[in-house]
Amino acid sequence: MSPGAWKIDVYEQLDGYKALRKALGYSQADLISFMKESGHRGRGGAGFPVGMKWQFVPDDGQEHYLVVNADEGEPGTCKDLPLMMNDPHALIEGVVIASYAIKASRAFVYVRGEAIHAARRLRNAVREAKEAGYLGKDILGSGFDLDVVIHSGAGAYICGEETALLDSLEGKRGQPRLRPPFPATHGLYNKPTCINNVGSIAAVPHIVLGGAQWWKDLGSENAAGTMIYSLSGRVKHPGQYECSLGTTLRELIELAGGMEDGHELKFFTPGGSSTPMLSADSIDVPLDFDNVAKAGSILGTTAVMIFSDQDCPVVSCWRWLKFYQHESCGKCTPCREGNYWMVRVYERILSGTGSIGDLKLLESACKNLLGRSFCGLGDGATSCVTSSLKFFRQDYLDYIEGHKPALFDAEKIGAH
Repeated sequence: MSPGAWKIDVYEQLDGYKALRKALGYSQADLISFMKESGHRGRGGAGFPVGMKWQFVPDDGQEHYLVVNADEGEPGTCKDLPLMMNDPHALIEGVVIASYAIKASRAFVYVRGEAIHAARRLRNAVREAKEAGYLGKDILGSGFDLDVVIHSGAGAYICGEETALLDSLEGKRGQPRLRPPFPATHGLYNKPTCINNVGSIAAVPHIVLGGAQWWKDLGSENAAGTMIYSLSGRVKHPGQYECSLGTTLRELIELAGGMEDGHELKFFTPGGSSTPMLSADSIDVPLDFDNVAKAGSILGTTAVMIFSDQDCPVVSCWRWLKFYQHESCGKCTPCREGNYWMVRVYERILSGTGSIGDLKLLESACKNLLGRSFCGLGDGATSCVTSSLKFFRQDYLDYIEGHKPALFDAEKIGAH
């Protein structure tokens, strides 16, 4: 990384804001078509085509908004924070290009409340860009005007859900909205709004400069470009690794210096705790949108948490569910009650007082959660439970049958 990469003069030396000049030479319709041609897919978890999302914003003469979701709160995820800290101008340049494409005159970057230093970097980048004529009135003489607001949230995981984020931006309690209507037509302040992830937008200047085919060539089939994989867990050098989409876990572990000494891979999450875990048998699955889906999981936020034969999937699930229970906004019954009671069932199992019936109870709770909550938090909470029961049922039985020592005192935690 170049020294002082977050400063505008360094960014400009590295072709910064050249893509903006090029993009302003396109019509909005041609810019959207170019982005669709590039095959660029969202980096926030769902992998929805970015150009298509831009196209959904109607050209209806209303005020339009661009909202960047920088509320990175998925356990294990750390790909947006390094981008905002070390390359904030790439995000700001991408914001200007995307806003131009959807005819938005105001854009918002919603930063997770705990990311104080990243918010400061972004605010400084906005100030520098405005002084240089890349933001504000008549940007580079194009007649296009744009204001960018860096908004810090209050530290709620639920605000990573796009409609809860919109409510929070409007000053309301962050809770998901019932859809339809969708944000593309009824978003922020009930106006047409496009919501993109940090990684999705920060890549836009590189795509505009390099070209659609160049971006495709960097990735794999049906998965254009690169991705930042956040590696944590039982590897020698955890961190962020930018690789071509479709890189395998085996290759990522090699980049991270291998597994920790004395540890063998047992299971991993390809995209954070809300994506189904995969066993060591999937070590050679290309980590892109389609291949991970075929393997039975979701690429998600590429938060690759790596667990060894010395880690327990039952304990991991209990810890994740404790997080989801705490972070549930409480709006819908399945998520509010389902996560609470699943935590209690896990504590019963881990205290050595569980039964075979508890496994059926967990499966039943997941069925009542999946697809029945207002947002994806409820669905995501079921992923670790169902996948661990699929691959590691014996680990649950070891606690139930007394082959593993209890982790809790049943009387102290009230596991009954």
